[in-house]
Amino acid sequence: MPENRGVWGIDIGLAGLKAIRLVYAEGAKQVLATAFDFVPHPKILSQPDANPEELIGQALDTFLSRNKLQGDGVAIGVPGQTALARFIQLPPVESSKVSEIVKYEAKQQIPFALEEVIWDYQPLSVGMEESGFMLDAEVGLFAMKRDQVQQHLAPFLKRKVEVDLIQIGPLALYNYLCHDRFGQAPGEKNPDAQEDYTLLLDMGADNTTLLVSNGKKIWNRNVPLGGNHFTRALTKEMKLTFAKAEHLKCNATKSPDPKAVFQALRPVFNDYVAEIQRSIGFFASVNRDAKIARIVGVGNGFKLAGLQKFLQQNLQMDVERVDSFQAVSGDAVLNAPLFQENLLSFAVPYGLALQGLQITRVHTSLLPPEIRTARMIRRKKPWAVATAALLLFSLALSTIGYARVWNNVSKEKWVTAEPKADGVIKNKQAMKSDYDSAKTKNATSRKDLEDLMAFSQQRTPWLEVLKAINACLPRDVTEEQLAEEDPTRRNRIRILSITAKEYPDLGEWYKTLKDDGKLKLREDDKKDGPKGAGWVFTLQGRHFHNDEQNFEMQHVNYVYNTLLNNLKQWEIDEQSANVRGSTGVIVPVRKMGITHPTIVDSRPVVKVKYYKNGPAAAAMNRGADAADVGGLAGSGRSAGGIPGGMPGGMGAGGMPGMQRRTGGPKKAKKNAPVDPASMEDMMPIPLTDFTIQFAWQEKPESKRPAQDPYMEEIRKKAGTQQGTPPGGQPGGQSGTPPGGMPMTQGNPPGGIPGAGANLPPNAGQPGAPGGAPGNPGVPGAGSQPGGVPGGNVPGANGPGGNVPGANVPGGNVPGGAPGGAPGPK
Repeated sequence: MPENRGVWGIDIGLAGLKAIRLVYAEGAKQVLATAFDFVPHPKILSQPDANPEELIGQALDTFLSRNKLQGDGVAIGVPGQTALARFIQLPPVESSKVSEIVKYEAKQQIPFALEEVIWDYQPLSVGMEESGFMLDAEVGLFAMKRDQVQQHLAPFLKRKVEVDLIQIGPLALYNYLCHDRFGQAPGEKNPDAQEDYTLLLDMGADNTTLLVSNGKKIWNRNVPLGGNHFTRALTKEMKLTFAKAEHLKCNATKSPDPKAVFQALRPVFNDYVAEIQRSIGFFASVNRDAKIARIVGVGNGFKLAGLQKFLQQNLQMDVERVDSFQAVSGDAVLNAPLFQENLLSFAVPYGLALQGLQITRVHTSLLPPEIRTARMIRRKKPWAVATAALLLFSLALSTIGYARVWNNVSKEKWVTAEPKADGVIKNKQAMKSDYDSAKTKNATSRKDLEDLMAFSQQRTPWLEVLKAINACLPRDVTEEQLAEEDPTRRNRIRILSITAKEYPDLGEWYKTLKDDGKLKLREDDKKDGPKGAGWVFTLQGRHFHNDEQNFEMQHVNYVYNTLLNNLKQWEIDEQSANVRGSTGVIVPVRKMGITHPTIVDSRPVVKVKYYKNGPAAAAMNRGADAADVGGLAGSGRSAGGIPGGMPGGMGAGGMPGMQRRTGGPKKAKKNAPVDPASMEDMMPIPLTDFTIQFAWQEKPESKRPAQDPYMEEIRKKAGTQQGTPPGGQPGGQSGTPPGGMPMTQGNPPGGIPGAGANLPPNAGQPGAPGGAPGNPGVPGAGSQPGGVPGGNVPGANGPGGNVPGANVPGGNVPGGAPGGAPGPK
């Protein structure tokens, strides 16, 4: 059980410093509040003219001048929006291996090197343990960048205040919720879960921490709306200074025209409710059996008049504003007018002090480990000195005793012993020689083993290349995009094959590129071809996208503005339909060594038949042979590729209900009636085949620069952080095409010529003019002659048998249309 001493929980927010001192009476099993302090800042720290470092220092000096911390523990909080919190479901694992599994997960989940962050973890729930294995175990992983932790710790270290605990705000709120609202006993490590979940809202100045818990499970999110947003709305609508608007917000009901005040605040109210509803919806989608029964509000921002009633009406839930702390005693503190006035802002310090008393379930801390080690050594140093002195005294006594014995030694007694000692020495030398020989042999065997394993160690970068290609593909991520039924508006590109060829000198490959292919390169890639040994990747793919309202998103232009454009980026933000947007993972592309991506070939656009209800239904209506029906499916087999073969394709699959006829339609059954209604859902859609190539030279992570050197050079020349590099490479205005993938719209000065020049669409399509003041665009080249024969396209070989359909929304569609012109037999 913890020591019987006081602990200060201190939270320094944007508006002021809040602190409370708690003591745990072990005999009575009761927490007592013995002191508190509230020091408001003269200015809110987020205001433009505020100096946060100076204001925090002044508040801390005021607090230390009014309170004595000697002998007490100190627990401080850091904002949740500056930290990372992940809740991970572990696979069945041995209890002794949990730390190793969590460390591996930390490397995957934390987007920084572990040396740059301070992190900690804690098991939150374990379903059951069987034969030494933990089943359905959930672990909380919490991390924060080291420099940010040092920034929050610096004011205390400067004033020689020893901090014992650093905790993020959401976990401090969880401590408060479990102890004060759920009534969990002090020190209870595995409490029973509450029947329903509670949603806790902590509204601060600029942010609101949203925490959902039932006492065992935790889910939190930061909402970027706080009290200052309401104040700024008043300054904008009513033309007031920030100070006057803040006073009017706090006294809205006493103003001459309360209706006008609430009318000005209404848009912010609506935004706030929308954010909470969105969070509740996401939590419900992840935890389908969970039910949120109530909302509890804390934070001084929650004192805003009308907020509680507005939330209750729009969320259809009981909304409760905390007006007292139920599980703590101490009338001198709890009944003080200043404490009562600011009680809502003391939930975080309350939770921090509870953990400092070591009576909460949470035990993680972001205190730097070197500080903990130094303090442990300092506490044990007196004992170490006493132990060393005792050992020296014992050694002195022993030396004196042996000296007396040495004076009584007789040489005659050792006549037979000395030859034996010499024999032992010779034996030792012989054994040492044998050991050195065995050591040399072991080193040789180890080198041979490392040579054998070298190949397997080099396979990992190949997987990283494939991941980069996959991340560069466009995809539907929003609800609206996923619901799109028109196949020409879906953001999908199917990679039919990926092949790689090694070149001793990549310059030889660069010489084979045609002028049209070189025009599509990045501006810095045009200046210099790749040098040295490396690999050339060839991607063969197809798509059906055709935005008739946007020439840049048609045919091969669509490939240029999505997949090819992303392959030119230094890094890209990974998108996923599972999270309806960004996954938060940054994927290196050019950073990992991918250069000179370009479109080297594009086949003439052909029309294929698309049936909304599937070709099988239409065939049944008109009595056609089943063999005449197929879907334009994924590739049948890989065209070689990376050594060892790379089966299948990558990216969005073929569309269900499509039929492509390249060898002529099969005859329908004789005299079979044709139902015109069965063809109403058929529409012709364009099919575009293309080939992309790029060079790759492996770059170890230790040699990858943090920023794109070319973009840094452009910024230096332009003298601004948002310069526009010539050549139309990233740095201009960026748009977001369907699917959420970034693309460059427009041609920056002196950059890539117009779309008609770079990207040959269907025949007769005129080229767009080049970007001023660069060279004007070249007229569109039309369809490239020749194209890629159908027999050479992976998935198109053979006489066009049925190919299993690709995974598309709606399930696997069996059957496949002939995959292009019959290939060579």
